Amino acid sequence: MSDNMQKYRQKLSAFFDINNSFTFWKGRVALYAILKALGVGDGDEVILPGYTCVVEVNPIRYLGAKPVFIDIEPDTFNMNVDLLEEKITPNTKVIIAQHTYGYVCDMDRILEIANRKGVTVIEDCCLAFGSRYKGKLVGTFGKAAFFSSQWNKFYTTGIGGMAITSDDDIAAKMQSLQDSEMLKPSFKEVAMLAAQLAVYRTFIYPRTTALAQNFFRYLTKKGIVIGSSKSEEYAAAPAEPDFVKSMSSLQAGVGLRQLKKVEQNIAHRKKMASLYDQLLREKGWPVRTYDESIADPVMVRYPVRIAEKDKALATAVNAGIELGNWFDSPLHQVETDLANYGYTPGMCPQAEKAAREVVNLPLHPRANAKTVRRTVNFITQFNKA
Repeated sequence: MSDNMQKYRQKLSAFFDINNSFTFWKGRVALYAILKALGVGDGDEVILPGYTCVVEVNPIRYLGAKPVFIDIEPDTFNMNVDLLEEKITPNTKVIIAQHTYGYVCDMDRILEIANRKGVTVIEDCCLAFGSRYKGKLVGTFGKAAFFSSQWNKFYTTGIGGMAITSDDDIAAKMQSLQDSEMLKPSFKEVAMLAAQLAVYRTFIYPRTTALAQNFFRYLTKKGIVIGSSKSEEYAAAPAEPDFVKSMSSLQAGVGLRQLKKVEQNIAHRKKMASLYDQLLREKGWPVRTYDESIADPVMVRYPVRIAEKDKALATAVNAGIELGNWFDSPLHQVETDLANYGYTPGMCPQAEKAAREVVNLPLHPRANAKTVRRTVNFITQFNKA
């Protein structure tokens, strides 16, 4: 293990005040490692919200288990816990509590149901690094948690994933997986990622993001750059031999630098989210709703419902507005063949409605107060949902 990797894992453990941290090439590999350590396999069921990215569903399928989708709450976009118990069967092995956009799940109720039914809870914190529930960091409630440091997450290492656990048995199995099965990124992959990170630091700002993303997707399809996902991942293809891959020392080094600024990042996101609240409220638009006595969210993006989603997204490109499209399908991205995943239209009506309406607004450190004002002025030109 490189010095960067060892230090990065130690810093992650210290931040979460937890015993064991692990690093991976991508966040979905972290989920795969957790599920495998838990013994998830043929015939098992894993419950997760029907408002997520398909690459989170694929590790479940790769292990031979069945994803079971649950609808969401319209305000927080997290799983509707009122529907949870009825989804649990004798085959249910795991519940994935996804903290969507940074909103925190109702962990007390989820854990109470899970404990009563003998089901393991793991947390998806890919969109909620730094969020707290009753004063405690998300990621520290379930048996384990996984995170992503992909391009548009709380902080970026280009691509990358992490997992944490306080369960020493799970940790031992994950370490064994890393020692025996993990492939290392190739020299070419690391070099390409280094170049992409340099371009990102130099050229990607809110006014240029939309155009850059379109160009980046084109280059990804041509195999010129390393993308977050491959097209095969939206077709429920079998796991590729190189799926289980470790993080590179390059990514760990970038992660270490980002962790030094983590408190500033959290403070910035909270400040910008509050400004969105203020400006949207002044325009008569709905704003975030959550119980401040329980939840302290650190939003990765600010979600807004809009009646003219497609028009807004198309217009934003030429207007130099950074407008996100999570999630454009119950199982993002829209190219996903839902039938291959056992998802049928109408299964999660609130999730489907959100996919038709929600865009998300930037909160990252390069989005300042001027960015927020421009974004609010742009988005409120359209009809709210």
